[in-house]
Amino acid sequence: MVLILGLVALLQTGLIGIFALNYLSRAMDEQIALRALHVATTIATMPEIQRAVVAHDSALLQPLSLQLAEKAEARYVVIGDHDGMRLAHPNPAAIGFSMLDDEPEEIELIFPDKQGYTYTAQGSLGVSMRARAPIYSASGALLGVVSVGYLKDRIEAVIDRYWQTLVLVIVAAFAFSVLLAVWFASHFKKVIFGLEPEQIGQLFEERNATLQSIREGLIAINAAGEVTTFNRTAIDTLGLNATDALVGQPVLELLPDTQMLEVLSSGVPQFDREVWLQDRCLIVNRLPVIQNGQITGVVSSFRRKDELDQVSRQLTRIQQYADTLRSQSHEYSNKLHTIAGLIQLGATDQALALIGQETRSHQALIKLLVAAVPDPVLAGCLLGKYNRAHEMGLELVLDPDSHMIDLPERLPREQLVSIVGNLLDNALEASLQHSGPGAQVFMSLTDLGNDLIFEIEDQGPGISAAQQQQIFEKGVSSKTAAGHGIGLHLVRQQLASLHGEITLDPGDSGLEKHGGTRITVYIPKHPPTQEQAP
Repeated sequence: MVLILGLVALLQTGLIGIFALNYLSRAMDEQIALRALHVATTIATMPEIQRAVVAHDSALLQPLSLQLAEKAEARYVVIGDHDGMRLAHPNPAAIGFSMLDDEPEEIELIFPDKQGYTYTAQGSLGVSMRARAPIYSASGALLGVVSVGYLKDRIEAVIDRYWQTLVLVIVAAFAFSVLLAVWFASHFKKVIFGLEPEQIGQLFEERNATLQSIREGLIAINAAGEVTTFNRTAIDTLGLNATDALVGQPVLELLPDTQMLEVLSSGVPQFDREVWLQDRCLIVNRLPVIQNGQITGVVSSFRRKDELDQVSRQLTRIQQYADTLRSQSHEYSNKLHTIAGLIQLGATDQALALIGQETRSHQALIKLLVAAVPDPVLAGCLLGKYNRAHEMGLELVLDPDSHMIDLPERLPREQLVSIVGNLLDNALEASLQHSGPGAQVFMSLTDLGNDLIFEIEDQGPGISAAQQQQIFEKGVSSKTAAGHGIGLHLVRQQLASLHGEITLDPGDSGLEKHGGTRITVYIPKHPPTQEQAP
């Protein structure tokens, strides 16, 4: 950058200087030629010159020409007669010789319009800028000619002085340009964090590749609210036209309800905001871009909420499957050890009774699930929670009048299992902590009417009115141990996507009255059409 700016300044000043000198040289030639012509014309009109030329009085003309040349600052003044013979010359030896050696025509022919003229020629005194003017009598007869010359060496001396000045100006301009370039390069390099142009180009390519590889939608605006950056995911998620020129467009034209301009004016970031766009629920983050204490833009990242919910549901389902397998393995391992011990002690009747009791209990539950809950996913979840309750020393009581056959095909089973599983887990843990082993958790299911209704009642400590306002917030839990406060928050999110509702009431089932909480979930079989939220 220093080299380029210096060479550009050197080239500019050099070209301008050469042009100026050539222009000055031509202008000085023109001015001197006009001056010479003016002096020659003035001398030719002097009466005493005219009389002396007619009389061929060289004795008068010779000193007079020298005096006139000195006053006019001319190199010479030469006066000739009507034949062009010199009557006065700075070199007396040249008097009497023709002054028209370089003119092919006769003297009358070189003044066709009876006016003087100028020219440049090599004379006996050197290269000079000359002017010739005719001397006419009052009657119009040609009496002689006056030639005035200014040597070119004087012009070249002036040009040389200007050339020296020009060289100094060029050097000063080059030095100034170098200093300016050093300052500008230092400032520019500081702004671009010390990166070279090749590195900036590489980072730009990496940035584009990174933006396109991110599964989250990204869109950025500048301080004027115009779109500067976006990726392919943003186009697909927002339903924009990929062929349109999005860069430079006002963001309000693309997203009329966006809050990016609010972040641009306030500088306050927004995290995990839920918005509805074209029947899609998006999780949006908006962060201001701050440079040197000024807000220069806003970057927004967003992702479809159902993708996040799907990951959460998958993790919850895997955890439930793992808990079910672990509880079944642990429970059956304990029972097998008990049966093996009874056999070793010879108490075969007790062993057979235990086996029969276990078989009857599970067969009764399985028979109820087959009849009331034919959906294998939901039935498997309930069977797993039944086994987990036994492992914890609790009893999960399923209402024999339960009926859950009319499950819509469009209802995601993983969401349903996540809702029921989280609620049963909370009920079992609350009952165990408050009432201890032997406590019961009551559950009923019904699909009568337009809603699927799940009712779960525990024997826990209950939930106060104040807690009911906060229990569904993320991280809020009645338990003091770490890792809680997620289940009910996830349940509410999933119910919101299914247009369902959840209610909390004090427990008062047909079982023994131990207080507790009754949770009722309503999921519509046919949800209303989702309108786009503002």
